[in-house]
Amino acid sequence: MTTSLTPRRSATGDDEPLSALRVRAALFALALGGFAIGTTEFVTMGLLPQIADGVHISIPTAGHVVSAYALGVVVGAPLVAMLVAGVRRKVVLVALMVAFAVGNIGSAMAPNYSLLLLARFVSGLPHGAFFGIGSVVAASLVPRHRRTSAVAMMLAGLTVANIVGVPLGTLLGQHLGWQWPYVLVGVIALVTVLAVLAWVPMQAADHGASARSELSALARPQVWLTLGVGTVGFGGMFATFSYITPTMTHLAGFQDSAVPFILVAYGVGMTLGTMLSGRVAAYGMLRGMIAMLAAIAVLLAVFGVLAQARPTAVLAVFLLGLLPSVLVPLLQTRLMDVANEGQSLAAALNHSTLNIANALGAWLGSVVLAHGLGYEWPSRVGAVLAVAGIVIAGASALLARREK
Repeated sequence: MTTSLTPRRSATGDDEPLSALRVRAALFALALGGFAIGTTEFVTMGLLPQIADGVHISIPTAGHVVSAYALGVVVGAPLVAMLVAGVRRKVVLVALMVAFAVGNIGSAMAPNYSLLLLARFVSGLPHGAFFGIGSVVAASLVPRHRRTSAVAMMLAGLTVANIVGVPLGTLLGQHLGWQWPYVLVGVIALVTVLAVLAWVPMQAADHGASARSELSALARPQVWLTLGVGTVGFGGMFATFSYITPTMTHLAGFQDSAVPFILVAYGVGMTLGTMLSGRVAAYGMLRGMIAMLAAIAVLLAVFGVLAQARPTAVLAVFLLGLLPSVLVPLLQTRLMDVANEGQSLAAALNHSTLNIANALGAWLGSVVLAHGLGYEWPSRVGAVLAVAGIVIAGASALLARREK
């Protein structure tokens, strides 16, 4: 017999016990959406030459397609979270996946650069809101002590995308045309719609929620401190990962053809890190955040040295995927804890800040490279950012102690 978990409110307000099988199915539906999002976010980077040829632009100009998607994430996460406050979350998740499917299929059909930019921006709009609202739903399906594990299971779709979706999408785009990975992502998004409709329970709407109540989260210093940890701490990882290909070819001596296989090690590390986050959370959310940031700082400090030899270079890439991925669910759960009435907005903002961290890290890495320093230096800059993240997390811990 299947064991029932904590009773949840049904759409009519009655207690409806959810079986363990139903919870797993609901988390799988959310993870499937994460898989689609992760695939479309990262596959573009591997297809820039094909996209540039397809819409008759240069490769540097094609890089703006990546920026358009990131801008959509930054704008869409808080905007959608506020606009849909009070709407049943299952309905919102379905609408977000439909919009995501439209954006990706529109990307595949874009006849020119301008329309492709618009389609990628639209594709990015549901990204942060889906992860933010999906995380709140995932956490609500399980007992309190299992929330971080539930959020991690949803985010596992994003990490698996880096093992399966991105390499397969890249091969598909190289052999059949850059449009086809976006078509595939659109189809997966539509399958996610069916999965959410079938398996995610329809919880009663929070009639007390509003744009104003969601915005109340921004009045809480702990929300800003946690967002700061994500922005600065992850900036260090992105300072390194943004230049991972030339780092592997210049320092470790790998051929270009080996880079996709090296990135599989990164994806495996991400997946394992996400799975471990629940165990780390059991020792305390802030303790876990500080410990992971310290481990990231040490890794980035020695990354340039490890990248000098092939075996240690692959190990370093694996750890670069693992350690930050432990941190993401911790940040997500911490934001939901400190946001009070603004959980959806705070959880969505986590993904906005990660995209800001992406831009910050890549820019700082480019600054040291532009000054003539080698590819071992972006990771050293990243180590400084990770230490800054520890300082911010420490300030959050002191404030929490004072509040108690």
